[in-house]
Amino acid sequence: MTMEFQMMLIESGKMFLQLFVELAALFLAISFVVGLINQKLPAEKIQALLGARKGHGYFVAAGLGAVTPFCSCSTIPMLVGLLKARAGFGPVMTFLFTSPLLNPIVIALFIPVLGLEITLWYALLALTISIFAGILLEQFGFERFIKMDMLAEKPSPCSAGRTLKAVGAAVAISGSSNAQKAWNEAWGMFKQMMPYMTIAMAIGAIVHGFVPADFFADVAGADNPLAVPTAALIGIPLYIRVTALLPLVSSFVAKGVSVGAIIALVIGSGGASLPELILLKRLFKWPLIAAFIAVIFNMAIIGGFSLNFFLK
Repeated sequence: MTMEFQMMLIESGKMFLQLFVELAALFLAISFVVGLINQKLPAEKIQALLGARKGHGYFVAAGLGAVTPFCSCSTIPMLVGLLKARAGFGPVMTFLFTSPLLNPIVIALFIPVLGLEITLWYALLALTISIFAGILLEQFGFERFIKMDMLAEKPSPCSAGRTLKAVGAAVAISGSSNAQKAWNEAWGMFKQMMPYMTIAMAIGAIVHGFVPADFFADVAGADNPLAVPTAALIGIPLYIRVTALLPLVSSFVAKGVSVGAIIALVIGSGGASLPELILLKRLFKWPLIAAFIAVIFNMAIIGGFSLNFFLK
């Protein structure tokens, strides 16, 4: 085993621990807060705010995505909470698209790195395509590809002949505080998702440790006429947060990478990632997974080529 390989392996191990601990903490915290909100806010209110029929639910969902500072993986607990509250499917998908791409931290970093004009253009593109995609997925009935077992309330096990002690315990649980209920739901969902999270973070860590830093600049440089689709393709498997990617923009530009290819990478890696897709597989069936990837990929392609065209 070479020294270089050992260093990559150590780096991957460190990244796995960091990603898993960070995502586990975020997952539990977000799930807990969403559980509290679902108890305090009637489902009818959520359905009225995020319904698909009157159309305003798409803009509310986009606004919700724009103010929640989640990465692609930490969006999942909020997604589950909205689906459990029976929010409109189309608006929920709009939220899923916008949350990792349009949150306040991303926009705040975009402005000093790429300028106000490109930032506004990027925000408008992500917002428009996210809403349009949500409407299309709703119209074509992709809601049927949600795995409803993940959203069903898990009844506590019982038997016809259970004892008075067990009955008393059930009553005590039912009378517990809202916080305890929210925590129980958060912990239960975390246990269901933990195997998927472990696999997802392991893949993300391996990619981080073994893919060279200059890999993107090499494959999406000025010599590659297909730099934009290449950037979109390699962006989706990676788990690179937009906040970690944007500070590298100046070095990419210095190496000949076009701004369009950078935007394609930002959208591809920020909007979708292999770890996120592994988590979504617990919630979605393959047709919806494929539709999700297609939306992010096409958004990255449209964004990259159109920006290169307008910057000529």
